[in-house]
Amino acid sequence: MLNKTILVVDDEAAIRTLVRKFLEKASYDVLEAENGKKALEIFKNRKDIELILLDLMMPEMDGYEVCKEIRKDSTVPIVMLTAKDTETDEIKGFEIGADEYITKPFSPKILITRIGSIIRRIDNINNEILEYKGITLDPVKRDVYVDDEKIFLSLKEFELLEYFMKNKGAALDKEKILNNVWNYDYLGDSRTIDTHVKTLRSKLNDKRELIQTVWGVGYKFE
Repeated sequence: MLNKTILVVDDEAAIRTLVRKFLEKASYDVLEAENGKKALEIFKNRKDIELILLDLMMPEMDGYEVCKEIRKDSTVPIVMLTAKDTETDEIKGFEIGADEYITKPFSPKILITRIGSIIRRIDNINNEILEYKGITLDPVKRDVYVDDEKIFLSLKEFELLEYFMKNKGAALDKEKILNNVWNYDYLGDSRTIDTHVKTLRSKLNDKRELIQTVWGVGYKFE
């Protein structure tokens, strides 16, 4: 089996070298970009990139802009690396399509664990196509259609919708959603779920009402 290829985007050479060292030790192939423009150039020319580690603050084009450009036509997982740790910054990252948000300084071992978790979830997808009230979700192709119109979701938005559709009618508390969609001991809090639900609803257009808020519990899809 070929190694998974990861694109590391950071303007600090020391960070790229550190991350490359740990990724290659974990048997990943690594591509590097020192700024946002270079990252987009590499991404457009390579079709084998499985995940992007994206620094937020960079010259020429910051991580937000890079993420927005990639999300125009790709659902590749994006993990943001940033020195910013405010709630507003995290919410903005999630709203434009980031899947994970790791604050510097970070533990390389934790970073590798999170990447491994994302990769495993992609590799172990169920091939059952889900359909419900005009929404079609294809786990293999990672495609979602709303009334035959294709929409683009980030990895976490996709997994969240898939989890809702597989458990339609059930009131799902936030702890259960974290355990099943994020699939590890998440260091953040439940506002992450709320943010992803907000962005997911906005992309479902007139189907947004299928995701109902259950006050004091979490959410229900029906």
